[in-house]
Amino acid sequence: MTAAKPVILLSVFATFRVGGPQVRFAALANHLDSRFRHIIVAMDNQFDCRDRLDAGLDVTFHPLAYRKASLLRNLGLFRGLLRRFNPDVLVTHNWGSIEWAMANAPRLVRHVHIEDGFGPEEAQAQLPRRVLTRRVLLRKSMVVVASRKLEQIATQVWKLDPARVRFVPNGIDCDRFAAPGLVPLLPPGTPVIGTVAALRREKNLPRLLEAFRQVRANRPCRLAIAGDGPERAAMEAQAQALGLGDDVIFLGYRTDTELVYPGLKVFALSSDTEQMPISVIEAMAAGLPVASTDVGDVREMVCDENRNFVRGREADDLARALIALLDASSAARIGTLNQQRAREKFSQEQMFATYEALFTGAPTASGSAR
Repeated sequence: MTAAKPVILLSVFATFRVGGPQVRFAALANHLDSRFRHIIVAMDNQFDCRDRLDAGLDVTFHPLAYRKASLLRNLGLFRGLLRRFNPDVLVTHNWGSIEWAMANAPRLVRHVHIEDGFGPEEAQAQLPRRVLTRRVLLRKSMVVVASRKLEQIATQVWKLDPARVRFVPNGIDCDRFAAPGLVPLLPPGTPVIGTVAALRREKNLPRLLEAFRQVRANRPCRLAIAGDGPERAAMEAQAQALGLGDDVIFLGYRTDTELVYPGLKVFALSSDTEQMPISVIEAMAAGLPVASTDVGDVREMVCDENRNFVRGREADDLARALIALLDASSAARIGTLNQQRAREKFSQEQMFATYEALFTGAPTASGSAR
């Protein structure tokens, strides 16, 4: 019997550096294995997340001669590549790849657009020009959103047909973060507040450092930051300027984040903009309580008892939430409830099944994927 021809996905990212969408893609590609071929384009030609892909996958990383502010040239280049690669599906990710949706019009191939949220320029409000662009370019595409808040934006602000919008919650391997016998990366002792994040501007780690300064003034504790990125040098300088010294631990980029969470007492998120952050799901799966700015779906993601600790957008708000969780006798129970909720709501198996149906054009629970 002849083996089925693999589905060819052309996946376009603003960058293929390590971040939530890239990590999710890697997990999904590993699951889809030989049933799919992958062509990956990064607008900045950065492919750091390739290390997370299984060695046996059929993957091509295509370098791109992209020029900003050269729209017509870029559209011609992208449309030429669409004809050359002739993928079964074009998969674009977020605003940074929107020109590919433009190049695909009039439609050459089936298009799935995945929207995870916004950069710092749209953290507070939608930009009218981008709203109109999305409304026009995505009206005949299948649009996948990672939060209920984004679903509302896509249907009510971008005016997309609800039948073409799919809410697909992020999912993770919960067992990985709750495996017995995990040896914590951080030794026991003084309570540790921690975060796992790409060190970019929209993550607003300076807010976390200021909040930690306030917390440490009230009780002994340390702060661990796992991740790397363009803001690291500025953060290290700020930590020194605030007099935090060795109480702030920069762990750098880690592929073994399952060993970071067991050494923490509280997980902190300080972002200006998020939708459904994978790091919060990982922390929940690891049995941690979460203190967070009130962004995206975070309040709805955590268990009911944790929701009072998702508050505001100021360093003072975050500091108060951290202090309350460090002191709360119920913190361990909140962590246990978060762990249960992660297993119930954020299983990667359901996420994998939904994306596979979308990519193959099979019917999904909420209707046809075509």
